[in-house]
Amino acid sequence: MRPTLASLVQHTALKLGVLCGEDRLEAEVRWAHASELADPVPWLDGGELLLTNGLKLAVHDPGEMRAYVSRLAGAGVVGLGFGVGVSHPEVPPALLGAARESGLPLLAVPRPTPFIAISKAVSAAIAAEQYRSVTAGFAAQRELTGAALSPGGQRALLERLAGQVGGWAALYDLTGAVTAVAPGWAARRAAKAAADVRRLADRPAPASVVTAGEPDDDRVELQSVGTGQLPRSVLAIGTATPLGPAERYAVQAAVALLTLTTERSRAFQAAEARLGGAVLRMLLSGEPDHARTVAGELYGGLLDAPLRVVVAEADAGSSALEDLGLVVESAAARAGESVLAVADGADLVLLAADGGAAVAALVDHARAEPRGRADGLVLGVSEPTGPSAVDTAYQHAREALLVGRRRGRTLVEHDHVADGSIVPLLADEAVRAFADGMLRSLRDHDQRGRGDLLASLRAWLARHGQWDAAAADLGVHRHTLRYRMRRVEEILDRSLDDPDVRMELWLALKASG
Repeated sequence: MRPTLASLVQHTALKLGVLCGEDRLEAEVRWAHASELADPVPWLDGGELLLTNGLKLAVHDPGEMRAYVSRLAGAGVVGLGFGVGVSHPEVPPALLGAARESGLPLLAVPRPTPFIAISKAVSAAIAAEQYRSVTAGFAAQRELTGAALSPGGQRALLERLAGQVGGWAALYDLTGAVTAVAPGWAARRAAKAAADVRRLADRPAPASVVTAGEPDDDRVELQSVGTGQLPRSVLAIGTATPLGPAERYAVQAAVALLTLTTERSRAFQAAEARLGGAVLRMLLSGEPDHARTVAGELYGGLLDAPLRVVVAEADAGSSALEDLGLVVESAAARAGESVLAVADGADLVLLAADGGAAVAALVDHARAEPRGRADGLVLGVSEPTGPSAVDTAYQHAREALLVGRRRGRTLVEHDHVADGSIVPLLADEAVRAFADGMLRSLRDHDQRGRGDLLASLRAWLARHGQWDAAAADLGVHRHTLRYRMRRVEEILDRSLDDPDVRMELWLALKASG
C-alpha cells in the first residue's frame, strides 16, 4: 500500500511524534519535501509531507504562523514535520496553535532523525507499491490473456476483468447496444451508458471518458477498442471508486487484448465477406446445395429456413448503408441469428431469417429514417422465400427497390407491390423510351440475324449475370453466351454491370412479354 502519515508514525526507526491532526493520519503521502522557505507553495505539487526546522519562519508570531499553515493547507500539503532540537528546542506554541486551528497534522521530528531518512522511507514505500502494482498488472495480463484464448473468449475476459477491478465490465457495439456484460446482474447498469457509448464511438480511437450520474451511481469509465479511424467497440468498467494502479494495468491489458481480437476479427470478416459473395452468387445461380456446402456452418441455419432478401441503396458518399449493416448485424448478433451481407456494386444485399430480429431491426431503422433524412436510403424487401428461390426473391427485392425510388419511399416490401404494379411504372416516359428504343434495336437485329440476342439477354438477366447458369438455360457454351452479350452491349452501348441498368432491362423485358 502507498505510504500514509500513520505508516510513517508507526515506522520504528523514525520515532516521529504526533502533536495534532490525529484524525487525518490516514492521508496518503505522495512525497516528503524539506524546505526552510517562508512560502514554499510554488515548489509543491500537493500530497507532500513538508519538513522544516523553522530557520526562516516567524515561529513566535501567531498571525504569521496562521498564514503559513493556511498556505500549506491550500497547496494540498498533507502534513508538516518540524525538526526539534536544531534551531528550536521544541515546537513553537504559535505554530502548534495554527496547526490545530486548521486541522493540519503536525509531527515532531527528533534531532537524531535526519529529514533524508523520512524521504527515503517515503520513497521506498512508493517504490514497493509500484512494484506490487506492476507485478499485479503482469499477473492480471496473464489471467486475462488466458481468458481471451479460452472457449469463452470475450465474455470470459470480461468476467476476469470485473473480478480484478471489483466492479463490472461490459462490451458495446457502436450503436450503444451491450454485446457482453459481467457479472450478469450489471446488465441494467451497463445499459445506462448507451448514450455515452454512442458519443465516444464518433471519436477517433483510442479515446476514453469517465461518466458519473447520481451520487449513488457507479463511476463508469469508457474505453474505445480498435486501431482504425473509428473504434470497433467500446469497453465500460463500472466501479464504486476510482481505479488504482493495479486495476489500471488490468484495464489496459484488457483493452489491448480486445483490440487484438477485434483486428483479427476484422481480417476474418473480410474473408467472410468474400465467402459471402460467393455464396450469394451460387444462390442467385440456382445452386442452393453448392451454396450450403461452401457456407458450411458459417451462417448457421440461415440457408435451411424461410428468409428474406433485402436490397438497399443510398446516396453516393453517405454512410447510410454502413449504418444499416451495423444495425442489422448487431441485432442478429444479440439474438443469436445469422445474417448474410454482401456489397452488390454500390448497393447492399442482405439475407436474413424471416421474422427474426435482424429483419425487425432493419424495418425499424428504415421507418425511423424517412427519405431525405437518411442520405437517400431506399430498401426493397422480398417476400419470404426458401434458399432454392433466392434468385427470384432477389429480383423481387430489386423491383420493390425501384418502386421505392420512384415513389419516394424509404421502405417497400414486395408484399406491398400488387400484381401488375411494376408494369404501370413503365408508363414513366423515361422507362418507356428505354424499352421502346433499346429493346427495339435488339429486336431489329434479331430479325435480320440469327434471332438469339434478345433471348440471351433475357436468360443472362434472369440468372443475374451468372454465365454458366444462363448458358445452361440456353443450351449453349458460356463462351458463346459471352460473345452474344458483347454484341448486346455494343448495341445497347450501356454498362450491363450497373444494377440499375440491369433492372431497367429486366422490367422492360417483363413488360414486353
